[in-house]
Amino acid sequence: MRKIGTKEIEYIAMGSTVLGTGGGGDPYIGKLLVKQAMKTYGEVNLIAAEELKDNALVVPIAAFGAPMILVEKLFSGNEFTKAFEMMEEYLGKKIDAVMPAEAGGLNGVIPFAVATQKNIPIVDADGMGRAFPRLEMVTFTLHNIPVSPIAQADEKGNRNIYHTIDNVWGETLVGATTIQMGGSCAIGCYPMSGAQVKKAAVHGIVSYAQKLGEAILDAKDKNRSPLDSLIQEAAAIKLFTGKISNVTIKTEGRWNKGICEILGLDENQGSRMELDFQNEFLMAKKDGLPVAITPDLIVLIDAENAQPITAEAVQFGTRVVVLGMKANKQWRTPEGIVLGGPQKFGYKEKFSPIEELNKN
Repeated sequence: MRKIGTKEIEYIAMGSTVLGTGGGGDPYIGKLLVKQAMKTYGEVNLIAAEELKDNALVVPIAAFGAPMILVEKLFSGNEFTKAFEMMEEYLGKKIDAVMPAEAGGLNGVIPFAVATQKNIPIVDADGMGRAFPRLEMVTFTLHNIPVSPIAQADEKGNRNIYHTIDNVWGETLVGATTIQMGGSCAIGCYPMSGAQVKKAAVHGIVSYAQKLGEAILDAKDKNRSPLDSLIQEAAAIKLFTGKISNVTIKTEGRWNKGICEILGLDENQGSRMELDFQNEFLMAKKDGLPVAITPDLIVLIDAENAQPITAEAVQFGTRVVVLGMKANKQWRTPEGIVLGGPQKFGYKEKFSPIEELNKN
């Protein structure tokens, strides 16, 4: 157990943007909500999954919606607390700890606001080790943990409780209602025991996000390149250096879909890269050939300051570096590849580990 305050939140927010792989929503607004809550209620205890009692009740709290809409339609902050309280009321039990559903983007920080208000710890774990666009795409699904009951609340005061026949139907029904709510909402989902968290979650991911953030934000104080520092901390592969030449993006339902085109510079002069995204960057192709494929992570970095760039914030002319990172081992199992791999998103390419695609 250790304390997390506003300084640590700065690092975690930055690292969560890296793990968001272009999606997950910009954590800036979430960071402001958390900092304001911490000023009122104090710091938060971060605990390891192993510290949970087996019979503890743990609930992931998350923002749900299209990342582009999350930027334009601000949260009040109360909807996350309401989703938490709805879950407690429905289950008739006190929630012992919260955790991120995903450690990427906005959802890497939002649970801290609820944890400080309710004076409960947050678990150093999540269900992805990155961001994914669909509710069923979590390691909890791989362990047959149901998404239901799902508590849903928006900033207007609308509230729903769902019981769905499986986790895919959870995505379908909550996703449909979210569109009617204006494209974003707060949810509580996947209520589970401490024993289930220990078995099914991606452990240590909040601490990892903090280390990634420190690698970027503290590099100059250590007379290091922020980019080199991030690459070392993340054990990342540098896939491409170039300049954004074109981006096509559209919002379909609660997904941002599009392609980011990059013209090569420096060692990649004369080459071209395409990043295909559905909220998150899912496929990176260099001169038409894949060099990184979901569920491995594809991260777009501003070459000037090593800041990660979300898909909805991509701008023409920006000099960028594309990095690849290994997915958590649970995603590299046959079951994990079915759930979070390229066929799930309609791509014809098969998954191949990033280190295999970049041997030379």
